[in-house]
Amino acid sequence: MTAKGGVVVFESKPARTHLVELFTSEGCSSCLPAEAWLSNLKNDPRLWQDFVPIAFHVDYWDHLGWRDPFASAKWTERQASYSAHWKMENVYTPAFVLDGVAWHNSAVPLAAATETPGVLKITINGDRVTSAFKPTATDSRRYEIHVARLGFALAADVTAGENSGRKLLHDFVVLGLTSEGMKSGGKELQLPTQSLKQPDGSRSAIAAWVTQSGQFEPIQAVGGWLP
Repeated sequence: MTAKGGVVVFESKPARTHLVELFTSEGCSSCLPAEAWLSNLKNDPRLWQDFVPIAFHVDYWDHLGWRDPFASAKWTERQASYSAHWKMENVYTPAFVLDGVAWHNSAVPLAAATETPGVLKITINGDRVTSAFKPTATDSRRYEIHVARLGFALAADVTAGENSGRKLLHDFVVLGLTSEGMKSGGKELQLPTQSLKQPDGSRSAIAAWVTQSGQFEPIQAVGGWLP
């Protein structure tokens, strides 16, 4: 990350940065170990350059009596789209996705990728985001850029459902997501607004990734802490 005059820049390496997605819910007791593992990545020196973690809270556990304040039907729809793409018959939590593919080895340290798809650069100036993707190989493919605002140290005192009586703390929570098509490898877009206000003094971050238009698998990703 570089910051100058209120402008913040995040730039990936040419090597692929893994995008790690967790689908989770405050209504799911088995999600707690998965979230704890994800939270520990805050202290990993490879964070943002070798991998970018994000957590989508789904809303299909809300029927048990506890409404997850970070959940969205949009995130449930995202998981359902993955499931349909993989020709699976159902969705579940906790569920990890690594680079657009279902992943069941979250306990294994993430290895650095060997592919070199190109460099993704995100420049943030106020509420405006300028994205630029320079692929290693020249091609005529169309791309989409996805920018997520992430919240940290988000707490909730759960009073119903499987986690009733527990105080939960969440990191890497997606609080807003904007996706738009890119022309000639670049795009200007609005920084996504937050669905909920973060606690005073808590950190926030940005995650961004680029996909081929109409595809799920991320080609390159980048992220970083906001000042």
